[in-house]
Amino acid sequence: MHTDNHTLTAIPGLRVGHWTNLEGGTGCTVVLCPQGAVAGVDVRGGAPGTRETQLLSPTCAIEHVHAVLIGGGSAYGLAAADGVMRWLEERGYGFDVGIAKVPIVPAAILFDLPVLRADRRPDAAAGYAACEAASDAPVAQGNIGAGAGATCGKALGFGLATKAGLGSAAIPLEGGLIVAALAAVNAFGDVIDPRTGRILAGARQPDGRGFADTMAYLRAADPLSLAQLAEQQRGQNTTLAVVATNAALTKAQATKVAQMAHNGLARTIRPIHTMLDGDTIFALSLGSLRADVSLLGELAAEVVAQAVVNAVMAADPLGDLPCARDFLS
Repeated sequence: MHTDNHTLTAIPGLRVGHWTNLEGGTGCTVVLCPQGAVAGVDVRGGAPGTRETQLLSPTCAIEHVHAVLIGGGSAYGLAAADGVMRWLEERGYGFDVGIAKVPIVPAAILFDLPVLRADRRPDAAAGYAACEAASDAPVAQGNIGAGAGATCGKALGFGLATKAGLGSAAIPLEGGLIVAALAAVNAFGDVIDPRTGRILAGARQPDGRGFADTMAYLRAADPLSLAQLAEQQRGQNTTLAVVATNAALTKAQATKVAQMAHNGLARTIRPIHTMLDGDTIFALSLGSLRADVSLLGELAAEVVAQAVVNAVMAADPLGDLPCARDFLS
């Protein structure tokens, strides 16, 4: 473990890898935990694209996952999880069903098809390549992996959005407890600095002079235009996150941490959890430390908020879309 690591891989036992296609404006990110991790999930957005999430319910039998895959490509991108499964199977990891070991790989996707090329999407080979690239080094951030084609602020149309990306953060506490997160920000709404309330990235003014303020626009818009906006953008936005801790959790407790972690999205993205977004957060537990679940959930919210801010601040322009740093004064 890298002592200067303030990203998701600060959690011992986790490795993160990316596959990125900047010519297509897409990519995927894998969080590997081949030895198995207790997992929970909470889906809040109204337009999710997921795989194996129901298996993480506390009422279901499977206790551990072996990886989590997040990526672009809309529903096509879920195919990348097949490559992660193949990589794990080749190395003998998975749930033992007697005649074989079946890797458990929950996945979620975001919509990045309009960024550059709609015919370039993560596939099984991309998921496999992300596994090959995985390491416990500090997670690369910005226009990489699942964040390659991520954008935010689409209330005035995609052409006035801002480039977002992938970010990560970690919170270490005395006694060795760590809570960390990774987020790919592809939101309909604006990204807000939770300390100041300032818009960092989002829908831009048509004249290019700063941000339009999505909530102000929505308040002033007439119902017909909002209905048309909803029809145009349904399923085209999603923020995905993975939170992890080295505390020991049950599936029910991991699910609670995932639920509370969504508060971090609410602090930094406005609006959030709309019918136009598929916001999904996974929670992983690797370790034996004892910790209060309520504390872990609040720390998860805090670290998710920081990962979201890091995602937009690390992003670079792509295509015709500027990034948050272009608006810093």
